[in-house]
Formats: sequence, structure tokens, C-alpha cells
Amino acid sequence: MSLLGTGILKGLGVTLKHFVATYVEDFKYIGKKAGLEPRPLRRQNPANHGMVTIEYPKERIVMPENFRYIPFLVKDSATGEDKCTSCGICPKVCPPQCIWIVRTEDPVTKRPVPAPKEFNIDATVCMNCGFCAEFCPFDAIKMDHEYEIASTGNRTRELLFDKEHLSKMDTYHASIHPLDWAREVEEKKAEAARKKAAAEAKAAADARKAAAAAAAKPPADAK
Repeated sequence: MSLLGTGILKGLGVTLKHFVATYVEDFKYIGKKAGLEPRPLRRQNPANHGMVTIEYPKERIVMPENFRYIPFLVKDSATGEDKCTSCGICPKVCPPQCIWIVRTEDPVTKRPVPAPKEFNIDATVCMNCGFCAEFCPFDAIKMDHEYEIASTGNRTRELLFDKEHLSKMDTYHASIHPLDWAREVEEKKAEAARKKAAAEAKAAADARKAAAAAAAKPPADAK
């Protein structure tokens, strides 16, 4: 039967069905508030009726939380300092080797300071894998949602991101990664509770030890 063109007709029928359904869905929104209400963004999925086209850049879909693009450095809003300690783990785990760090050095002792003097990412090489954020032990690097980074001139200069370009407050991280941020807050609370319990247990043990030592010590008039 397919030799008679029924397969082609069936395919054209499916196309026509989606074509008509597209206008049916659009007409549903024309009468709402005299057309002042914007057409809601629809993602492409089997539950949709008709064809879905995001009219970019006029329309932009909201990125899911796990969407990842160029990494960024997280700054602590309480102190204004980068959480990065320049430990060097992220360059080691980076598959394309697009991260390089220059550590800060104490001018007097010449010993390394736990803060990056320079932090660079080559966006032309970065494969957006997220390994740097996954392996960072200090939650100091996260994956951004900003994907509009096309170069307008010298891409070697414009797409080589330095520390100033990469640093963003933890409030920004909380806005694009709310679940991840909530998890970090709970982990910090749990860690603080563990440290407090350990300190209280140590203080109680020290008090018991001091009391036992005092009880075992003979009184002065017994000599």
C-alpha cells in the first residue's frame, strides 16, 4: 500500500493536523484582554498541540535549574569575599584544561594565601561539563545560566573570562539554583550543629575529667 502513496498522504495529514492545531492554540489567546496578554511560552513536548516555536530573542524560555553553561565564582554576600581558596582542584579535573589559577602570595612570608589572585576560564574551550562545580569542596564555583556570550569582535579577548567577570554573589546563585542553595544551607546548619554538639561534648568531658581529678586529689590537711 505504501507504493501507492498512502504513507505520503498519512504524513501530510499529520502535518496538516499540527498546522491547524497551531492556529487553534494561538486564537485562544487573541481574545484575552484584547490581545494585551502575552502568549504563554510553551516547551516542546508530546502534551502540546500544534507546532511550538520560541520567537527568540523576543521570547526566552526559563532555563531549568540543572541547565549549565560557563562556570562562575561564588562570592559570600556576608563578607564580600570569594569562596574560592585557589586549591587547584578545578583545573585538575577540567577535561579540556580551560581553567588556570594564579594563587595569592603573602608579600612578607611568601606563603600562599587561600584566595585566587587570578582566575581565568577560556569560554572558547569550556565544554560546560560541570566537573569544576561538582568537585569543588568549598561550593565556590557553580554553573551559570547565561548563554548569550557571542563575541562581537576579538573572541580571543572577549571570551577569555577573568576573575572580575566570573565573580558573582551567592544571592545570584540562590536565584538560579534554589534547590542547590537550599541543600547547601541545610548542610551548613547540620555541620554547625555537629560542631556545636562536639564542642559541648568535649566541654562536658573536660568538666568531668577536672571533677574526677579534684576528687582524687588529697586534701591539704591530710599531709
